[in-house]
Amino acid sequence: MAKLNLVLLFGGRSSEHSISCATAAGVLGAIDRTKYNVIAVGITKQGVFVPAADDPAKWALRKGQLATVEDEGSRIELAMDGSREITRLDITGARSSLGQVDVVFPVLHGPFGEDGTMQGYLELLNVPYVGNGVLASAAGMDKEFTKALFEAAEVPVTPHVVIHETEWKSSPAEALERVAKLGALPLFVKPARAGSSVGVSKVKSMSEFATAAKLAFENDTKLVVEKGLVGREVECAVISGRDGQEPRVSVAGEIIVTGRDFYDFEAKYQDEDSVDLVIPAELTDQELQVMQAIAARAFKSLGCEGLARVDFFLTADGFFVNEINTMPGFTPLSMFPSLWQASGLAYVDLIDELIYLALNK
Repeated sequence: MAKLNLVLLFGGRSSEHSISCATAAGVLGAIDRTKYNVIAVGITKQGVFVPAADDPAKWALRKGQLATVEDEGSRIELAMDGSREITRLDITGARSSLGQVDVVFPVLHGPFGEDGTMQGYLELLNVPYVGNGVLASAAGMDKEFTKALFEAAEVPVTPHVVIHETEWKSSPAEALERVAKLGALPLFVKPARAGSSVGVSKVKSMSEFATAAKLAFENDTKLVVEKGLVGREVECAVISGRDGQEPRVSVAGEIIVTGRDFYDFEAKYQDEDSVDLVIPAELTDQELQVMQAIAARAFKSLGCEGLARVDFFLTADGFFVNEINTMPGFTPLSMFPSLWQASGLAYVDLIDELIYLALNK
């Protein structure tokens, strides 16, 4: 059986550029090379498609060091005529075909990659791709609309308000009145369309709110203010069912943060000593069943395809969905694949399954 030409697409213009590179490192190091001819394509922070090294070590996340895709002069072009041809244009001007693309694995995080823009581009190319489509990607990236769709589907969500930058500038007092209705502190202030906790602040005094809002608005034109819930942070992973079957949901994992205010960017990627990832989480059978059922409903409420990670707070009042991530971190040690490994699906087999789902949408 001939190998499939798989384009691994990573990097991108978002603040999560280096996290995408780390995800690519995980896939490059594990994918079954007897089944796939991997074509590594990086996207620079300026949005240029370039040939990338097929070298997991080059893109791996290291403490104090974040990998980036650099423009060294060569280019990658994807045909817009329906032929699915991928071409390399060298710095000398020499052009060579890399063959026809069978499937794209876009391990892009954040805006310009995880938000429906890249998915729309791949739809125009008529190329199968791993993961969620345009609508689910766009809705999952925008916390305002994610929560609205969850509420419509009766998925319990964190109490919140949305503030647009124009509103904050023109009527800050009115915005703060809505924030006050959330109740007691602390609050979490987040850019509405960013990930990996970029631009997120924990507000323990209202004197800190303006600074938190400023940081969030540096990353987006609207922010979400969420009530800080007292409870455990637990997550589960979801992949589509085959042939129209129900989504499949993993066991649960728990994030226990010590020595930091919350699970921020540094805790996730640079200060692993401050975090314990417990898999499987200690839940009763009934709690796990409820959590898995809510995760599947959240997945379906956005029209998700392929994969997602659903993040919860488990409080005295039950489960509340905090966020859904439609292209979660994918290194072998990331929560999403780790949850599936604990559920009996090895990392390399998880990659295979996601490619299968992409080819059989």
